[in-house]
Amino acid sequence: MITFFPARRQGAFKEGGSMKKTTMLLSVLQIFLVAVLSYGQQKTMKTHALSLHGDIKYSRGFSHFDYVDPDAPKGGTVRLAGIGTFDSLNPFILKGVSASGLGLLFDTLTEQSADEPFSEYGLLAEEIELPKDRSWIAYTLRKQARWHDGTPVTADDVVFTFNTLREQGAPFYRYYYGDVVSAEALSDRKVRFVFKDGNNPELPLIIGQLPVLSKRYYSKTAFDRTSLDPPMGSGPYRILDVKPGRSITYTRDPGYWGKDLPVNRGRFNFDTIKYEYYRDETVVVEAFKAGEYDFRSENVAKIWATAYRGPNFDKGYIVTEELPDENPNGMQAWVFNTRRLIFADRRVRQALAYLFDFEWTNKTIFYGQYKRITSYFENSEFASKGLPGSEERALLEPFRNRLPKEVFEETYLLPSPRTAGDLRPGMRTALRLLGEAGWRLEEGRLLNRRGEQFEFEFLIFQPSTERVVIPFVQNLEKIGIKVRIRTVDASQYVNRLDNYDFDMTTVWWRQSLSPGNEQRDFWSSEAADRPGTRNLAGIKDPVVDALIEKIISAPDKESLLSCCRALDRVLLWGHYVIPNWYSSSYRVAYWNKFSRPAIKPRYALGFPDTWWVDPKKEASLTEAR
Repeated sequence: MITFFPARRQGAFKEGGSMKKTTMLLSVLQIFLVAVLSYGQQKTMKTHALSLHGDIKYSRGFSHFDYVDPDAPKGGTVRLAGIGTFDSLNPFILKGVSASGLGLLFDTLTEQSADEPFSEYGLLAEEIELPKDRSWIAYTLRKQARWHDGTPVTADDVVFTFNTLREQGAPFYRYYYGDVVSAEALSDRKVRFVFKDGNNPELPLIIGQLPVLSKRYYSKTAFDRTSLDPPMGSGPYRILDVKPGRSITYTRDPGYWGKDLPVNRGRFNFDTIKYEYYRDETVVVEAFKAGEYDFRSENVAKIWATAYRGPNFDKGYIVTEELPDENPNGMQAWVFNTRRLIFADRRVRQALAYLFDFEWTNKTIFYGQYKRITSYFENSEFASKGLPGSEERALLEPFRNRLPKEVFEETYLLPSPRTAGDLRPGMRTALRLLGEAGWRLEEGRLLNRRGEQFEFEFLIFQPSTERVVIPFVQNLEKIGIKVRIRTVDASQYVNRLDNYDFDMTTVWWRQSLSPGNEQRDFWSSEAADRPGTRNLAGIKDPVVDALIEKIISAPDKESLLSCCRALDRVLLWGHYVIPNWYSSSYRVAYWNKFSRPAIKPRYALGFPDTWWVDPKKEASLTEAR
């Protein structure tokens, strides 16, 4: 999901992945809109839900999602860990580093089902209306929807939110909602969004993901400034306590207006959720083992392989599990900032990829736990494979003169030594490519035509990343490239990425089950020139721009598949990144005081959304300890 709004479901960070808050808005899929009520020849339809492929799993009047326990007990405290610090309670703007968990404060128009590829059910909205041509969508808000101060949530709040996020929010919102012409309140409870045309079929669903803000609150509070004052929300939790930079505590609102809705039943079971912040990764692991917090999603292979052992594990006080992750992984990689002249040549970027020995890294550092990423849509059906099919060729052919011939003639394969650790053939290939780009190896230094050495900075914020980057840097040094590894804190890291102040760093572009509007923020030429987007590579390619628009306007699933695969090929052969690695499972460890539903949501971990503190387990654990 998208990184600017913190989702309620807590996903696992992959090793070396970006710290940007990632999860709520990146779940879009090319959509065929379906109503439970057939509308035949009617000009508009009214429905409780919108869906992706043509089937809605939960009919009107359903009682709860299948992956929850509607009778789950409420109560207890869950303690979680944050890394680094925070200085803001506003997750919607670029300024500052916002605290974890803020998505718990805000309700959205609709709620996504976690056991369907992409279906949205009414949350703030009780009714959804749209015409056959999908040129607009209207939401009727529930009468009982209330802000935490007891005042009603209105259509004016929705309009205010939409306009404010586009005008003053993080750049992502401008791209994500770029095809929306206007939002207007038709009454106190009904709001309508008008689209440029009906050729962006995912828009009706992603509008439903809009986190609604209080117009009244922000009439007295500046939206575009960082603040540690608890904002007004309408969601299931309120902020109980804030210790700036150190901790934030949320308390479940017993009077939450939406607690008995079908989309919420069996969820939000903890009375208290507390995030305690730690500066050092080694400390945070030991703090968990000492019982200072309760749940950990592990993203470092070495820690998973070596650190989760000892008496507390042997006695069953701490449980470790690997749970399946069926979500698309997307692309985690070391990204070249092509705004830097040193990385402007595609041959240079291709050459450096030959100096990363994944096989050796996976065997020696990762304990064989990872697979290599080979696609920008990894672990999904949208990933390109082999040579382009006929549909992909038809999309790419008009751009043949602008594309590398390899796009049409070769299967994309990452450099891989025959024997782990033997990079000599790769080094020879790298030096050949660098030579073609104007670089020469002279007395152990790689020099350009002006006699300047090839050197750059690798920016990181997690000290554990160093052990992976250092072998890569050592390989680069063997061909005369000088690299400085620069470790900064989380705040500096976010700020430098927002302003593209880096040469190379690690980034994770998480893809969803429905690629669409967010691709503009990832790869478009316009995004490359705006601070704060996810186009960290600085890609400015008219072919990429054209393919993005084809993805957004794809009329059906098969067209979407072909468009995504075509874009995947163009990005891969652009050599904008050195792909990293991925795992198809969540690695979790937790103190044995929780229970969870019998059914895990297919497309989510489920924690903390559907788990609960089990009073018997907690009592037994307390007595045993």
